[in-house]
Amino acid sequence: MDFHTYRDALAERIGRLPLPFEDAEYARRRSAVAAAMAARGLDGLLVTDAADICYLTGYNTFEVSVHTALFLTGGGGSDAGDGGDGDGGAGAGGSADNARANNSADKGEGRAILQVPSIETGPAVTTARVDDVFGYRWEEADGAVGQMQAIIRDLGLGGSSGPGAGVSGSGAGASPRIGTDNWGPALRSGFRDGLAAIMPGVTLVDASGLVDGVKIVKSEAEIAMLRQSARITEAGIAAAEALIAPGVGDQQLAASGSAAMLAAGGEFMSLQPIVTTGWRSSVIHCNHQRHEVAKDELVFLEFGAAYHRYTAPMMRSRVAGQPTDEMRRVAGVIRDIYEALIEHMRPGVTMDAAAAAADQALAPVADRAFFSGVYGYTVGIQFPPSWVEGSGFIARGVEREFIENMVFHLPLMLRIPGVWGIGMSNTVRVTADGGEAITNNDLALAGAAG
Repeated sequence: MDFHTYRDALAERIGRLPLPFEDAEYARRRSAVAAAMAARGLDGLLVTDAADICYLTGYNTFEVSVHTALFLTGGGGSDAGDGGDGDGGAGAGGSADNARANNSADKGEGRAILQVPSIETGPAVTTARVDDVFGYRWEEADGAVGQMQAIIRDLGLGGSSGPGAGVSGSGAGASPRIGTDNWGPALRSGFRDGLAAIMPGVTLVDASGLVDGVKIVKSEAEIAMLRQSARITEAGIAAAEALIAPGVGDQQLAASGSAAMLAAGGEFMSLQPIVTTGWRSSVIHCNHQRHEVAKDELVFLEFGAAYHRYTAPMMRSRVAGQPTDEMRRVAGVIRDIYEALIEHMRPGVTMDAAAAAADQALAPVADRAFFSGVYGYTVGIQFPPSWVEGSGFIARGVEREFIENMVFHLPLMLRIPGVWGIGMSNTVRVTADGGEAITNNDLALAGAAG
């Protein structure tokens, strides 16, 4: 059975599985992106980031290292044909009946065509709310370029040199404008350059941040997902924390926390549990590596469970014995920074203003403790290798204003180089009254038995 037959059999026997959100939620997201496309004068949009594709369609797979693209049109557009084989691609013009059932393109959403490697046609057919699915031979990835050319052409956006000339929403005879996320993590230069080379009648436009501008504000349904993740994250932190004692291995702490999160309903994580001990906690982005906890040593935990791909991370620090006075002072500064941030996390306040207030709280230890400079980053739907959404940052110079229901992880970690690092955090929602913690962390530095 080849992948075409496999895809069609899945479409017939299984169809699309229930998605995490109601159809109206996906329609709202797609309509918002279509409106943003219209505001930028775009006829089409190539979405290549796995999290963005999942956000807009529900497409879900753990294989995100291969080229995948969602092509969106800004209006009704014409129906895509079978896509052909492209120039060296393996056309897989998805089941027409299944495609029509997956989406309603007449509600201001435009058309949505998903291009995946042939091995991913199963997840695409069973999880994605799109109009059609096309598979290319994943062992010949350059074939995706020719196939995408055929998809764009059949949607009437081939440009003046192609069969779709003059159909573009840019106006009769105008060069269709197609947006790409040039600063995203998943747009391959070979794919973009190849498309530009074989479609000279199309203008490729940098549309970086377009989808981010929509997904940075979370719906109530998304916040419910983040709350579920928070409960699972807390279970993992609690399980690891309970084992902290001299002689315990960092691997054991990570394993206990990971097992607890999986047992509580977590999925494959966007970022694996982070456990560091002693001076290693002062080195940013270290992780567990077969070290034993020593008496009175600091232990740093940072976990984030995935629930329908949504992650609410949390940091906690504990001491395998008794904290020193210096540890307590640094922990106190972290709590002061946190209070300054949540006071400013309300609509109309800029992220720069929140960071400036946090800088003042940091001042007492700024000369001897390293801080990354970012007081918060947005979280939401995400895939490996990171749970950082990247649509917004609380840092100096960021003049963007907070909007209600933005959600940030506040990674407040201060490191005394070569000695230890203390990190404590919550995932926090922006409300009219200031920041509201979604995770339940008291930001206290406590000692552990032993």
